[in-house]
Amino acid sequence: MAAANKVFAARLAGLVVLGPDGESIGRVRDVVITARVGRQQPRVLGLVIELFTRKRIFVPMLRVTAIEPSSVTLTTGNVSLRRFQQRPGEVLALAQVADSHVRVDDPELEELRDADIIVVDLGIEQTRTRDWVVSKVAVRGHRGRLGRRAAMHVVEWQHVQGLTQTDLAMPGQGVSALLTQFEGMRAADVANAMRLLPEKRRHELALALDDERLADVVQELPSDDQTDLLMHLEVERAADVLEAMDPDDAADLLGELPETEAESLLQLMDPQDSEPVRRLLEHSPDTAGGLMTPEPVVLTASTTVAEALARARISDVTPALASMVFVVRPPTATPTGRYLGCVHLQKLLREPPASLVGGLLDTDMPRLAPEDSLTSVTRYFATYNLVCGPVVDAEDHLIGAVTVDDVLDHLLPEDWREEEIDG
Repeated sequence: MAAANKVFAARLAGLVVLGPDGESIGRVRDVVITARVGRQQPRVLGLVIELFTRKRIFVPMLRVTAIEPSSVTLTTGNVSLRRFQQRPGEVLALAQVADSHVRVDDPELEELRDADIIVVDLGIEQTRTRDWVVSKVAVRGHRGRLGRRAAMHVVEWQHVQGLTQTDLAMPGQGVSALLTQFEGMRAADVANAMRLLPEKRRHELALALDDERLADVVQELPSDDQTDLLMHLEVERAADVLEAMDPDDAADLLGELPETEAESLLQLMDPQDSEPVRRLLEHSPDTAGGLMTPEPVVLTASTTVAEALARARISDVTPALASMVFVVRPPTATPTGRYLGCVHLQKLLREPPASLVGGLLDTDMPRLAPEDSLTSVTRYFATYNLVCGPVVDAEDHLIGAVTVDDVLDHLLPEDWREEEIDG
């Protein structure tokens, strides 16, 4: 199929990037262009490519040899693995330009002259010198009467006003293009992509995400970015996001804030959500009590194997937590009644569905105490080859469970999310 020399930027998003031998390198995530100067067509500098390690790199446009409907091919498979950093004078077509409010002065489109127009996409094309430039802008007005979508128009670049760096820095820009780009992506991948956005766009995107999605993304950000994002939200919205976060992650985040601000947010949270967070904050962050989640899979002895497996299958339960269920006397909410023992997932899979978990208990497996240090917890997992362990207090109450990912988060350097991941 013939390679294209004209294409819209949004069509490139998500395309597979191939080397000259057909080897897959990553996927296109954005297009880097020069900032607008007068009516001159901006040059397309290159593409932001996401490697399979989630690291984003920059590939100059001169390295692109072909753009096809399903892929982008490079002239060489040897690319710089340096993490992409946006430079002064550079603009991201999808992350910054899409959804911008502009003015159109095309004499053939008089109906757009005084209308509120939004950029939908940028058309780029290759010149005779093999350079790529922005030549077209796809625009659309706001929805008309009865919520009907306004017609889309493609206009020449020189007829569009409002895309200078000063204009793009103004508040109020939409984020529908970013939301579409991030739809279906894992929270960790969205967090990684958000960190590369200009600060203004990060905050606009955070406002547009719903509480559950934003909570998932915030949990994957470095602690400094977490606090920055939370502090830019309205205080009521910040409390809502904390309610949607896992209690242990919410406690870690609140622990980074000044005590008065943390207490204000806790008071705004629903008591049912704030109570487990307060209990976690009572423990030092580098102990089992500070590392644990207060919401493991907890059952009574009369629960059947079928019911136990159904609980482990719930999508909100992480694979590590699902590896083990804990059996207690009522109540089953932490802190529970007397801890009886645990049942491993493999054991549940081998037993008849009608069997009771009370007859399958592993009562010999050692427990963690809330005051156990991080070193002790690490040795516990290494010694018993586990990914999850119960935390039981001196009165034999189950108060939570520590998972191996909680331990890894504290063993790795504090800035591990910010460090480059080499392919």
